[in-house]
Parts: sequence; C-alpha cells; structure tokens
Amino acid sequence: MKLVFVSNYFNHHQKALCERLYARLGEDFVFLATKAMKEERRKLGYEIGELPKYVVCAYDLEKEGDRCTKLIDAADAVIIGSAPEFLVKNRKNAGKLILRYSERPFKNGFSYLAYLPRFFKWHLESPYNKPIYMLCASAYTASDYSRFLMYRGRTFKWGYFPEVKKCNIDNVISSKEENSILWCGRFIDWKHPDDAIEAIKRLVQKGYSPKVKFIGTGEMEDSLKAKVDEFGISNHVEFLGSMSPEKVREHMEKAKIYLITSDFKEGWGAVVNEAMASGCALVASHGAGAVPFLIKNEENGLVYESGNLDDLTTRIESLLKNPSYSERLGKNGYETISRLWNAEVAADRLLELINGILTGISVDFKTGPCSFSQPIKNDWIRKINGRK
Repeated sequence: MKLVFVSNYFNHHQKALCERLYARLGEDFVFLATKAMKEERRKLGYEIGELPKYVVCAYDLEKEGDRCTKLIDAADAVIIGSAPEFLVKNRKNAGKLILRYSERPFKNGFSYLAYLPRFFKWHLESPYNKPIYMLCASAYTASDYSRFLMYRGRTFKWGYFPEVKKCNIDNVISSKEENSILWCGRFIDWKHPDDAIEAIKRLVQKGYSPKVKFIGTGEMEDSLKAKVDEFGISNHVEFLGSMSPEKVREHMEKAKIYLITSDFKEGWGAVVNEAMASGCALVASHGAGAVPFLIKNEENGLVYESGNLDDLTTRIESLLKNPSYSERLGKNGYETISRLWNAEVAADRLLELINGILTGISVDFKTGPCSFSQPIKNDWIRKINGRK
C-alpha cells in the first residue's frame, strides 16, 4: 500500500505515528510537508532536528507542486490535513481514496461566515459518491460537519499521538510530589490559565497547600503573575517559562494533577495524551477536543464544565483531599494511552481501515482510534453531571 500524509509541517506530535507507518510500509509511506515551521512553534520546541527520510519538504509549491501532485496521485490513499486543496484535486476528480484530517472547523462558532464559502467548496462533495472520509482530530468534528449533512457515516475517531514512554506506572506514581499541580501551554485567553489561578486561590483559602507550576509564555503572562501577587498565593505558584517537550514530560512525571482549562477553541490538546501517559490525574475542561475521546469521567480523569470555576475547584479539591483517588485516576489514564490511544495502535488500525475501504471489507472498531465518531453536542457534560 502506498500512503501519502499531507500537512503543513512535520512536528513531534506526528513523529511517533509516522514512525510506525514507515515501519509498516517502508518507502511506500511519505509525509509531505508544505510549509516551513513558524518561529513561534520553533520556540515552543516543536521543531525536530534532522528530518526523517520519509519526510518530503515542499515549501515552495509554485516550483514543487507538480512533484507533489505526482506523489499524491500515485498513492493508494492520501491523508490531508492543513494543506492546499489543489493538491488533491486530481484525486477527487478520479474518485480515489482521500482521508481528511481535521479538528473541528467551527472553533469560533457558526458565525465564522468568512470561512463558509471555502468550507462548502472543499467538503460538499464528500458525503455522496466519492470515497472521501474524515479522521476527526476533535470529538466535536463530526458534529460540526453533520450540521451541514457532511461526512455522515464517514467520521472516525482520530487525534494526535505523541510518543508514549513505556514504564512501571506504579513506580512513576509513587515518586510524584505531594499536592503537585501542573499547567502547560501558551498564556492566551482561550486556554484560560487565569481560571487555574482563580481555582488555586479558592483552594488556598480553604486551607489546602497546592504546589502549582505553570510552563509556557504568552500575552497573558504579566497579568497572571500580577494576579498571583494580588491573591497572595505566590508561595504556591511558580512560573517556569517555556522549555523543550522532553523537559515538559519530566515535569509531568513529577506532577500528581494536571489541569487543562481550554475552551472550545482547543482543537485537540496533545497535553492531554502526554499528561495521561505520565500518570497524572487530569482535571480537564470539556471544551478541549481530546477530552470526550480520551477521558471517561471519574474513571481515568475528571471532566469539568468549561468556564465553570466552581466545578473546576471542586474537581481539584476532590484529588487534593483523596490522594489514593488521584493515584487511581493517574494509573487508569496511563493504561488508556499505553494500551489504546497511542501511535502504534492508531497506525495499525488506520492501515486496516484503509485496506477495508479499498477492498470493500467492513472494519468496525468498537472504541479508540478509527472507531466511528458520533456527533456530540457542546453541552454533553451537563448530561453526565445530571444537569439539564
């Protein structure tokens, strides 16, 4: 099988998956990178030193477009993420297999009218007579497209699959620091690091002694530090700046609790995978695209209603006052990633799914990567919490 994966640039979130696909397919697998990485991403540690040999860099598509389309046209299947649409025009016209790879298209809501013409141009053909499917890199992807009757019955659970370090999870959990909490990401409004600080203030006022570390930089950094001083919680909060993905993982392995406070603009949130793989007990906003796929509430993590500070504070408090509960959630989270939601399982299932589509053989995974993705609503968290 010849498989081409087309995206903007190659980074560490894609590497483990691509390594597995290359191990299975050899030179019949190609990752086609259409853009050089932005400087912002380089500073965050996204860049990989020497690119693997299966990566083809085509940053100047005016010069290299023909070369790219030849690779794409010759493939048995093509995965296309964030990349120019003209690259798959010939495949669409020829009725060849395409798997689109998309986070939710309407992170900003359905008022994003400037995007709609391009949206319809790209996707209207897909639910009907052409073999075009959707790999959903958000639990909300299927819902967004289903509103326009697109990809119905052709949406599969997908995501991002960072490297998973196999370990003795009991040893990792037993070595974690008491009352330790970690938050990592860019300090921007829709990631809501200020919600985490507000929750910490409330917990300190209740008599708890959390040890909280923030990793990252961004436009809100000064205001966050000012809030910490204003709330009188500087003894509980430490800002560590930005660092490499490897260093971030080291901090995750030491933290008992991990917070992801993003709203619905968080397409996926690879830190969810990484923190679960590090044995952290997650307290996660239901707005992040990875959360409904990866977390079973109160089994392998805790889900709170995005923006609900009372809910967020209560969830963190339940872990601080019951360390064994925190440890159980952390262990179960690790098992979820190490056994199911990882690059090896995802790549193997993807190839089985593609082969099934090409040969007409039904492939039906019940859960995890490449299982069918049902449309869900933004307010699903209210149902699991018993609220209307």
